[in-house]
Amino acid sequence: MATSTPHGERDYVLYLRRSKGRAGIARQRRDCTTHAARIGGRIVAEFVDADRTAFVKVGAGPARRDRFTAMLDELRSDRRAQPLGVLAWHADRLDRDIGSGEALLSVCAQGKHPVETARSGSYDLSTPTGRKRFRNDIVDAQYEVDHMIERIEAAKVESAQEGRWLGGRRPFGYEADGVTVRPAEAAEVVRASEALLSGASLHAIMRDLNARAIPTSTGGKWLAVSVAAMLRRPRNAGLMEHRGEIVGKAEWPAIVPEETWRGVVALLNDPERRTSPGPGRRWLGSGLYECGVCVDDGRDDAFMVCATAGMSMGGVRSTVPAYRCADGRKHVARYAVHLDKYVEAVAVEWLSQPGAVAAFEGRSDDGAARARVLEREALRVRDEEAAEMFAEGLMTKAQLIKANQKTAQRRAELDQADTAAARVTALGPFRQGESAQAVWDGLDLDRKRTVLREIMRVIVLPAGKGRPRGWTPEYGKEWGYFDPDAIRLEKKASAGEAPAL
Repeated sequence: MATSTPHGERDYVLYLRRSKGRAGIARQRRDCTTHAARIGGRIVAEFVDADRTAFVKVGAGPARRDRFTAMLDELRSDRRAQPLGVLAWHADRLDRDIGSGEALLSVCAQGKHPVETARSGSYDLSTPTGRKRFRNDIVDAQYEVDHMIERIEAAKVESAQEGRWLGGRRPFGYEADGVTVRPAEAAEVVRASEALLSGASLHAIMRDLNARAIPTSTGGKWLAVSVAAMLRRPRNAGLMEHRGEIVGKAEWPAIVPEETWRGVVALLNDPERRTSPGPGRRWLGSGLYECGVCVDDGRDDAFMVCATAGMSMGGVRSTVPAYRCADGRKHVARYAVHLDKYVEAVAVEWLSQPGAVAAFEGRSDDGAARARVLEREALRVRDEEAAEMFAEGLMTKAQLIKANQKTAQRRAELDQADTAAARVTALGPFRQGESAQAVWDGLDLDRKRTVLREIMRVIVLPAGKGRPRGWTPEYGKEWGYFDPDAIRLEKKASAGEAPAL
């Protein structure tokens, strides 16, 4: 930078700032350039903070403006005979917080840097009068923003209480107005909700959406986290949320029943739910089937995994996938293909029996889910009434806290009931009239495993060597030496004895 300036001229650093979501840099630059020419100034450096606010919320840390900080550093290092001036469009472009504004005031006062603005006049911060005017204008700017935020928040609360959409990015399943349902996307919300309740993982739903080229509302690909966020939305059930709380019914129609949405949220919030994708499952019974020897020994870690083992297959010794004890014990080993095939066949047979699904679920809702929805609404109204009574002096703070704790406890109990109900919906697809075999064939591995958890316990017993009892060459073509008598299948509901294969 030059160290001398012609008589009658002063060098200025120009500071421009655009608040988030607002245009105006070009206009600010144009007005400031015109103002500099009018006062005989010359702009020698420009500092621009785009999409940065100068407003600081009460109790929050300072706003981050990297170029503003760089400008202060430039002013501190200035050694000219005629100090640099500061040029901005308005005082509120320089700062809107009296605390951080003191930093600029201090630097300019010590270095005798004049401040010029195109819209709010000149400030000589080396004088008490100039500093007072600058502080007053910042306070006015801060008040204006505070008041604007207060109006916006009040409008949002009113809109939320009335169930009106507060605006923002188009929600998946709805049009840009946030109210009109987009049928194709709404169907995907229903499909994903039912899939999750039927045992599908978030990653499986994500893969399915991306494989069918169903984009997000912004046109991107789905991630597991975005699937979860979409399924958690209260708007799916036609509910209005404000600051993390349900405040009532919304103006837009529901895509799924509230009972279904509650079940989805309960399942996603369940601490026992496996959230890490981990390695992809390849075998039906890994972590599900149990070693009969370990079970009889009373071990808690009786589960088996699929590894490899040397077995005689049709008289030929070979290495094949086999289920074995998870910790390496060699109590039993069973050829995985035949065991999975047998378990699947029995599962389909059980589920094909009349009334089997209801028996396995072991429950009849009898409107309980709907009753929980209505009770939640009653609890919300009760909380509002308590808050109004406290505001009117009809209830002490201690009484308000006690009332809120009581409703919070009841909500937690309702959440637990939702979680318990969500756990037993894996059999839902088998209630839709299609044959059990067709439904089973349409399930992915995750959902088949979830169904097995609901209906049976698979215990693998030691098997004798050679051909099993009743073996025939015809049987051997399909099953080899597989012995069904060495598999104990226990039903998880009292629907009669396990049918023979």
